[in-house]
Amino acid sequence: MGSQRGAGGGQCACAPSVRACALRPRLRRAPPSPPAPGRGAAEKEQQEAIEHIDEVQNEIDRLNEQASEEILKVEQKYNKLRQPFFQKRSELIAKIPNFWVTTFVNHPQVSALLGEEDEEALHYLTRVEVTEFEDIKSGYRIDFYFDENPYFENKVLSKEFHLNESGDPSSKSTEIKWKSGKDLTKRSSQTQNKASRKRQHEEPESFFTWFTDHSDAGADELGEVIKDDIWPNPLQYYLVPDMDDEEGEGEEDDDDDEEEEGLEDIDEEGDEDEGEEDEDDDEGEEGEVRKKGFFSFLSISSLMGRIGKPYF
Repeated sequence: MGSQRGAGGGQCACAPSVRACALRPRLRRAPPSPPAPGRGAAEKEQQEAIEHIDEVQNEIDRLNEQASEEILKVEQKYNKLRQPFFQKRSELIAKIPNFWVTTFVNHPQVSALLGEEDEEALHYLTRVEVTEFEDIKSGYRIDFYFDENPYFENKVLSKEFHLNESGDPSSKSTEIKWKSGKDLTKRSSQTQNKASRKRQHEEPESFFTWFTDHSDAGADELGEVIKDDIWPNPLQYYLVPDMDDEEGEGEEDDDDDEEEEGLEDIDEEGDEDEGEEDEDDDEGEEGEVRKKGFFSFLSISSLMGRIGKPYF
């Protein structure tokens, strides 16, 4: 449940290292082993130093725990102060069609999990909310609100992360009520085996498998990305420019440059031809015929050399 930066509907803004200290149990050190019999005074002194280091480290850990508790209390205070602003932001986001699907598609880590049908389903996503529980250390919940859609019956899909009785991270989520034939977590695709030309069936991961995967709640990267990166400021990902459009504009600029260079080359060749014609005006009719033949060859050679080279 690490944090990259602080903001969110109950979003923790404390430093990741301090917050991690607050969320993990304190490690117990093994007692220092006594020096072996027959060892010298130097080893005895070293052993005593190790024992003193251990005592000092215990004091450092105690202060770290105290700092974590105080930081979490401050975080609770500001979590409450943030709520009206997150509510206002949600109201404004609701005025922008496809805000959340655009945000997810523009996020490099989330987009890697999205298939074509996942993206279609997320077009019905109208609101996302992240809520950390009141004592913060116990966990958080992510809620996805959907309009009526052809994929599932649920209006809200939620996934919750919390610490169980033993202090280990665990998760639970809404059961998705898929409509007939629309279960994206069980879809399969056919891939062609080029060697044997046989059809093979694969079951690709879907974004929605995240709601059913509870295998390792303590290392749920998607949950942390949504909570710690997207939720604090989704606008920054919504406004990410379309890379395909940028590449297309870049290609057009390159083509324009090539076209201009090609026209400049042709103009230079024409200027050289005119200069040579002016110098040879007095050579006579025979020379004129030779010149015209040469320039015709030059022009043809120049064009032949450009075959396959675009002007635009």
